[in-house]
Amino acid sequence: MTDSVEIRGLGRAFGDRTVIDDLDLTIERGEFVALLGHSGCGKSTLLRVLAGLDDEISGEVTVPARRSAAFQSPRLMPWLKVWRNVVLGLPGKPDRALATRYLAEVGIEERAGVWPKTLSGGEAQRVSLARALVREPELLLLDEPFGALDALTRGKAQRLVAELWQRHGCSILLVTHDVEEALLLADRVLVMDAGRIAHEITIDLPRPRALGSPAFVALRSRLLGRLGVRDAAAPSHEDAAAPPLAPLERTPS
Repeated sequence: MTDSVEIRGLGRAFGDRTVIDDLDLTIERGEFVALLGHSGCGKSTLLRVLAGLDDEISGEVTVPARRSAAFQSPRLMPWLKVWRNVVLGLPGKPDRALATRYLAEVGIEERAGVWPKTLSGGEAQRVSLARALVREPELLLLDEPFGALDALTRGKAQRLVAELWQRHGCSILLVTHDVEEALLLADRVLVMDAGRIAHEITIDLPRPRALGSPAFVALRSRLLGRLGVRDAAAPSHEDAAAPPLAPLERTPS
């Protein structure tokens, strides 16, 4: 095993349909990478491969030994109290103190003893993050974990993930449809198209990032262009326009 992610020539097909096609990707230790792309381009399939949930692949995939994932649906067991959900699957006797420690990290230790059905959407997603972090991952995989949250709760959850990443130093791969979310959180943003990484941008903006800064707006317009979307907030047609998706290129911010 390694402390980075190394993918070479990855392929995944479902019958006659190729979902991932000869994909190469490296994620360095401690790097925060966001992955964008239209539905069906292979984003979630790639995440499932890295999580060890799909091994019917071709090519070479090397990942850290300790990895965990959080999904858009928290997937909590309704018959288990919150703290038991956090440590579910860990070896040995369920440890409430350990669970409470990680619930405290995400700010809801006082909810340790309640049933999942009493949680709000934002609280349930925090429990999902605590369950991922209790495994002390070297690689944290996030599959649209904020997609079902309202705007206010989503912003709080994004800030929480940024804080947890800086505190724990693990690598993160975030699958998202939200361009602003990707630019706010990631060191590097990838655009996936037709099963390959088609475009890449390194984000050198200082943290915390300002949505309205000229540099942020320019990067947003460029990314939206690569996704084939016109940026209504862009100052001009030239700023919003971009050529169609092309083979992988690195673009400095």
